[in-house]
Amino acid sequence: MFFISQHSRDAELLQNICNYLECGKYYSSTKRNEGSVTVTKFSDIDLKIIPFFKNYPIIGIKALDFEDFYKIGELIKNKKHLTIKGLEKIEKIKSGMNTKRIT
Repeated sequence: MFFISQHSRDAELLQNICNYLECGKYYSSTKRNEGSVTVTKFSDIDLKIIPFFKNYPIIGIKALDFEDFYKIGELIKNKKHLTIKGLEKIEKIKSGMNTKRIT
């Protein structure tokens, strides 16, 4: 799953991302002042999200998270997630992403 969130004042931006990439769905939070875009269809992640960020790289610490996200995408594309070893590899990569990253 691909997920991004922003303050609710950026709702139009998030909706424009969905429209531009022709995938995902925008959700407005009822509990917080934020909205999010979620993409769950793997073909959209593989054919739209990953190529977009390969062409327009993320700058900063989030670039490392994208590289991990890309590695997991490759494992799934190559059906490695269907094995115990592949799932363990995905879990290991995931365990070091975002707030769990030690830089």
